[in-house]
Formats: sequence, C-alpha cells, structure tokens
Amino acid sequence: MTRIQTLTLISMASVNFSSMICYSILGPFFPNEAVKKGASQTVVGLIFGSYAFCNLIGSIVMGRYIVQIGAKFMLIAGLFVSSVCTIMFGLLDRAPAGAPFISLCFIVRSVDAVGFAAAMTSTFAMTAKIFPNNVATVLGSLEIFTGLGLILGPPVGGWFYHSFGYEVPFMLLGCLLMIMVPFNIYVLPSIDAEPSKDSFFRLLLHGKAILICFVIVTLSAGLGFIDATLSLFAMKTFNLSSGYVGLIMIGLSLPYCLASPLIGYFTDKYPGTRTGFTVTGGVITAVCFFLLGPAPFFHIQSQLWLMVLMLALIGFSLGMTAIPTFPEIIACAHEQGFEEGLSTLGMVSGLFGAFWSTGMFYGPIVGGLITQRLSFEWAATVQGAMGLLAALLLLAYSLCQRRQRVREDDQQGDESTPLLNG
Repeated sequence: MTRIQTLTLISMASVNFSSMICYSILGPFFPNEAVKKGASQTVVGLIFGSYAFCNLIGSIVMGRYIVQIGAKFMLIAGLFVSSVCTIMFGLLDRAPAGAPFISLCFIVRSVDAVGFAAAMTSTFAMTAKIFPNNVATVLGSLEIFTGLGLILGPPVGGWFYHSFGYEVPFMLLGCLLMIMVPFNIYVLPSIDAEPSKDSFFRLLLHGKAILICFVIVTLSAGLGFIDATLSLFAMKTFNLSSGYVGLIMIGLSLPYCLASPLIGYFTDKYPGTRTGFTVTGGVITAVCFFLLGPAPFFHIQSQLWLMVLMLALIGFSLGMTAIPTFPEIIACAHEQGFEEGLSTLGMVSGLFGAFWSTGMFYGPIVGGLITQRLSFEWAATVQGAMGLLAALLLLAYSLCQRRQRVREDDQQGDESTPLLNG
C-alpha cells in the first residue's frame, strides 16, 4: 500500500467515524425532546426528512462539480459546516417552544445536510479513485468506522443527554468534528482531474442502475424510519429510557459494522456475486421489517427480544445489500461509456448520495405519517414491502439480462460453427 493510499484510508476513516457519530446521536432522545417543544410525530419526521432532502440536493450538485470545486476542499469545507451546525443544534433547547424551535431545527439541519453531502460525496469519490481495483473492499473496511460511529452515537448521546442534558452531546461531538478539519488538511492528499461532459441522466438510462438506485432508496428509507420512530415506540411499548434505547440501536449498527468488510472483500474477489448479495440482503431486510413491529396480520405481540433480533438482522442484511451497490453503479457507468476518472466517480458518488437521501427523506416523513395515523407496526410493514419490491425487481431484471446474454452467446456459436467446419 502506497503512502497516499495509507493517508487516504486514515482520512476517510476519521471522516466516516466523526460524521456518523454526530448524525446518529439524535435517535434516542431528540424525537422525545421535540415533542416536549410542541412538535408532532409528523413534524419530527419532517425535521429528519428535511436533512435528507437538502442532502439530496447537495449530493447532486457536489457530485457534478467535484472536479471544479476540488475533492479535498469539498471534504474539509463540508466537515467545517457540519461541525458548526452540530454545535448550533445543541443550543436549540434555549429557543421558545413551538414555531421558533421547529423553524430553527429545520434551518440548522438543512445547512448541516449540505455540509454532510459535500464531505461524503468527496469521500466516496476519492476512495474509488485511489483504490480502483478494490472499491468494495475499501468501502466495506471504512464502514467499520461508519458502524462504530453509528454504534457509539446513540448510547453516547443518550447517556450524555440523560446525565448532563440536551446541550452537552452536541457540544462535545461538534468539537470532535471540528478537530477533524485541521487533521484532514494535513493528512488528505490532493487529487487533480479534468471535468467530464457526462451527466446523471445518461447514467440513469441504464436499467440496472435505476433498479439499484431504487434498492438504495428502500434501504435508507428503512433506516430513516427507524431513526424517527423507533425510540418513541420502544419508550412507549417497553417503558425504556433514552439510554436503553441507545443501547438497542447498537443491535442495528454492530452487525453492519462486522459484516461490511467481509462482504466488500468477497464481492471484489467475485464481482459476479454482487447482484446476488444485493437481492438476498434486500429480501432478508424486508422480512425483518415485517417482524419488527411485528406486522398486524401476523397477530404476534410486540416483544423486546424480537425487536432487538430483527434490528441485528437488518444491520447484517444492510451490509449485504448496500456494500455491492456502489461498485456496481460504477460498472454500469463504464458500460454506458463514461470515462474513467474523478469526474465520473464524483457523479456516481453524488448519484448514490442523492438516492440514499431520497430514502432518508421519504422514510421518516411517510413512516411518521403512517405511525401517527395507524401504528408503528403498519409503518414498518410498508417499509418492508417497499424493500421486497425493489429486491424482486432487481432479481427479475438480472435474470432477463442473463437469459439475453445466453441467447446472444448461442447465436454467436451457431454463426461461427459453419466457418469452423469449413
């Protein structure tokens, strides 16, 4: 491994860890705190969803202009914006209840989302540029640090909130993110590249790329739904504190953290298995969402052990489904004739981030609405049904493509037989 690759790994790992721990601290206590400030379940979902919507817009813009802005500058600027917004979010408990509090939540989270989009778009693109032959392996390894951030965020946030109040978790983690700025200025290598004339829309003309993006939407929608609704459901149903809810969230993050590098290595070594992993993981995720509530038509009473088990399986299957998608979209881009380089990788990274954010926007809002109008059990069932549909559509498309390739090979064999006999 070269010096540039080593420095890049260190930098990307620090970005993934610090960004995700700041993102994940909200789950155990913010929904309950927002309700105390006069926000409804639907508004809480909209606050989570606004983050995803602005992340969507930011991912598209950053992915398209990553070469013009500069990958290193984009990452460092994104970290700085996210750190300032995290600290500001910790001061929102001083805002008056009702409209002022809700409005400031929307504003701060929206700006934070743009910073996060800049950091993560450049992270994915630079990783794929510097490790072109081991994209899934490196991304899977980096997901260890993503998983650690997701693991530590909820219990750390819940514990600090329970012990010191609302402000302390955001202040500490915002400062941690700020420390990452000078660290990455020193560690991160610069990458020069030429801009490309290709566009997102041309990439989306590839049928498989569209279906993979649909899978990405369903995955992130499920996670967004869990972030926005699970804590309130667990507190109400099982009479748990915010600290215990944070510990339950580990059941989702830890299996993902452990599975991702193994799946990344395997799918890099055997690229033909990527679609199989994605489909299988999608089906497992769907079944787990059906049992998370559980679904009312199962007539099974909600059990804490069952919820923890389903979260663990969702974490594992998320790794199976998500890790192969990024290198697979890169392969689709090359099949469409995209040039190899940072510009194409930036667009793929932006596309991935945009559709991930679409799900994070859809999941909390629709999940919050269904939870408020019906129940958490029905909302989880809808999330599972969407994931199952996406997995089955990708499976059907892949089988059709395989049959088409077999027919083409047979036709070529028939055409070449007379020449060989002659």
